[in-house]
Amino acid sequence: MKDLNASSSTWADTLPSQWGPELAHTEIEVPLGRSPQDPPPSLVGRAALAPERLSLWGWMREGLRAALFLAPRTGAAAPTPWQLLVLSLISAALLVGAARWQVVGPAQFSLRGWLAPMWSGLVLLWLAWWAMAPAQRAPALAGEPGSLGPFGGLAAWYVLSAWAPLGPLLVLYVLMGMAVHQPEWWSGAVASIVFWVAYGVLTVWVLAALVVVSARFIRSRVRTAVFGLAMAAVVGVGMWQFQDQPWEEDAQALADASAQSADGAPLPEPAHLALSQGLFEDQQLLWQQQVEALAPERPGVTDVYGLVFSPYADENVFRRESSMVSTLLQERFDAQGRVLHLLNHADTAQTHPWATSENLQRAIAALAARMDRERDVLVIYMTSHGARNHELAASHWPLEVPPVTPEMLRAALDEAGIRNRVIAVSACFSGGWIEPLATDSTLIMTAADATHTSYGCGRLSELTFFGRAVFHEQLRQTHSFTEAFAKAVPLIQQREVEAGKADGFSNPQIRVGPKITPVLQALEQRLQALETNATNEIPAVAGGSAEPALSPAAATAPAATPTARP
Repeated sequence: MKDLNASSSTWADTLPSQWGPELAHTEIEVPLGRSPQDPPPSLVGRAALAPERLSLWGWMREGLRAALFLAPRTGAAAPTPWQLLVLSLISAALLVGAARWQVVGPAQFSLRGWLAPMWSGLVLLWLAWWAMAPAQRAPALAGEPGSLGPFGGLAAWYVLSAWAPLGPLLVLYVLMGMAVHQPEWWSGAVASIVFWVAYGVLTVWVLAALVVVSARFIRSRVRTAVFGLAMAAVVGVGMWQFQDQPWEEDAQALADASAQSADGAPLPEPAHLALSQGLFEDQQLLWQQQVEALAPERPGVTDVYGLVFSPYADENVFRRESSMVSTLLQERFDAQGRVLHLLNHADTAQTHPWATSENLQRAIAALAARMDRERDVLVIYMTSHGARNHELAASHWPLEVPPVTPEMLRAALDEAGIRNRVIAVSACFSGGWIEPLATDSTLIMTAADATHTSYGCGRLSELTFFGRAVFHEQLRQTHSFTEAFAKAVPLIQQREVEAGKADGFSNPQIRVGPKITPVLQALEQRLQALETNATNEIPAVAGGSAEPALSPAAATAPAATPTARP
């Protein structure tokens, strides 16, 4: 019989010493009352608190609960890729649908306006990834007392942060839509305070819901504070610099609606341009003739030069208005032979250079070559539809005409070196032109602020409300642009109320640079002296200008059915 304790025994291969000398003397402790197959206590708690999967409704429910600052019961669950896509699309669709109510009348979806704020979401996604990284690298802590937050990773945070503020956001959109559709509700002092208090509370609610739901993933007070401050800064910059909206007024639909006459019969469609080689050659010759005909500046006299720009061919109101302003500058501001009128219209292709961005720049350069760029004054009048991104609409089908921006105009003026500038922009949202164009030697006035439409376009309109009140009425009684503007604003407001403008007062804007004020005062005095001197009476503009005369209705109260114009 063999010795079982001998190292040479065949049983020796089964002894613990085969795992090495350390393990041969290692004592293995098995806790009493628990099977060796049982998981550690931390994993037990985690399993109890962490569902492995949630349905679509489950993610929506937990996100909406987070809006009430309740802890999401998602545990370790993370949305699948298709759940992430569907949940994101549903929340985005709800917000886009609610935003539609903020536009009165026909509207069109703006992909650019919808995508413009998306940069903030990408920045917040990166901030969240940075802030929650340490907590997500130590998931075991999620099962310990006092740290029972969700730990499903960045995807879970993204879904919950999209749905947590959804409730207050929708209420906020409804509030802003009410301000657009029922502006009279908020016109009083108390009602205005109620509106802004509600707006502030809802905004704080949205931000607080985002911070609280993010804190449950971050699990660090310091990182949560950094994330909250950075998020507030990102949201603030977005509200300040990126005010684009997913919906904007449909200019064509508004124009079509205004084309209905009193008896309901549609007005004739405007004539369209017929392009030909001869027309292009005629335009070049016409341009050369009009530039060469510009009168030179007069030494010792502060001359007024004018540039009238009307790029939207489909609306006759812009042709009438630009023609009125061109005539007014020559008759009232001693600018005979010193005005260039750029106009897009099928009937004026033989008499007026086209209103394109290229011709705008060329016109400014041509005027600068004639005038005294340090002493004379350049008056620029622009009339068209305007967009929320502050582009001036241009149309002359089938000619392709890009829109004009305030930055484009500013660059052309700076390059030309023209110091004294008076700029008037008659378009919706034209208040957005003020900051890019403002200088110490510039007076700029606009038909609306940066967030409201102006009024009075369409095929039934004689003139826009702004052009009628400021230029056609007030500047025929004074040579002061500031006085004319101040007297015109209450008239515009009254007429908008009488016409039933639904999206609130257009709120025309003006900014006067300190250095142009004495120049305009001296000009006003000179023009007033000319007007009172019978021997120096300003001659009438020569006939045959091909500019249509205004009907008597242009000087009367506006029709009852003018349209708001983007």
